[in-house]
Amino acid sequence: MNDISHDAGVARVTRDAIAAAARRIAPWVRRTPIIETDGEAFGAATPLTVKLELLQHSGSFKARGAFNNLLGATVPAAGVVAASGGNHGAAVAYAAHKLEVPARIFVPEISAPAKIARIRDFGAEAVVGGARYNDALRASQEWIAGSGALAVHAYDAIPTLEGQGSVAMEFAEQAPDLDTVLVAVGGGGLIGGMAAWYRGDVKLVAVEPATSHALHAALAAGMPVDVDVSGLAADSLGARSAGALMFPFAQAYVHGVVLVSDDAIRAAQMWLWRNLRTAAEPGGAAALAALLSGAYRPEPGERVGLLVCGGNVDPATLA
Repeated sequence: MNDISHDAGVARVTRDAIAAAARRIAPWVRRTPIIETDGEAFGAATPLTVKLELLQHSGSFKARGAFNNLLGATVPAAGVVAASGGNHGAAVAYAAHKLEVPARIFVPEISAPAKIARIRDFGAEAVVGGARYNDALRASQEWIAGSGALAVHAYDAIPTLEGQGSVAMEFAEQAPDLDTVLVAVGGGGLIGGMAAWYRGDVKLVAVEPATSHALHAALAAGMPVDVDVSGLAADSLGARSAGALMFPFAQAYVHGVVLVSDDAIRAAQMWLWRNLRTAAEPGGAAALAALLSGAYRPEPGERVGLLVCGGNVDPATLA
């Protein structure tokens, strides 16, 4: 593992900072439940521990980072602005609604209609335009420059990493004996925050779609690099590059990356619906896809946990 203790960009994302973020956001977020299910379906000798973070307010873990950003800053009269494939936008819209500040969310054309509807349901303005997340990000930056609104980055901001790190803090309290945790990755805010908490205490495995693999490419190159983005989960896991702030944590504490196909993700969605009656979006099912497809194979007796991290999906697609 690499020594990141002197990296100024991430020095603040400590366990103490994550614990402070968890206390700050506690009145506004849910402590999401875990369940155990038969590990034999995945070739494991022990039960699989699943954390249902899709039950979080706004439908994904991103509410944690959104509230930590807003509660830790003075929001100007122009309100808050975010660029998002959908889940981050819904989280920022929800947090802004609860804290009674205006929000404008820029989303690309690939965003799922269910996610755009959630943003608007929470009272935010959703501006749809551009093919991919980076197009929405550029549009949001232009608006911020002219309006003075507060930017809330989906993954590459210290308050975001601290808020998402509370997922790992909570999971470690609920399931302290896990050997391995599988986490779906887009820009890396979730796994970066979780890595900042676990710091090697568990084997943290990143799961990415084969067609949207920013972290896999970054680790191979030794730095964040641009990748092409497409596929079933592109609206939530389709970051063009991994976050600069999370990357040192990934280098130090992420055991590796496994890639999964769209077919594997869809099969995982179906498994969750049929067996757990859990409606997960494609990105939310990606970590399970790694087990079902054999992309990740647990060792005998290995105690494995994973997150179902998002549920903003049209249930009709699971019929």
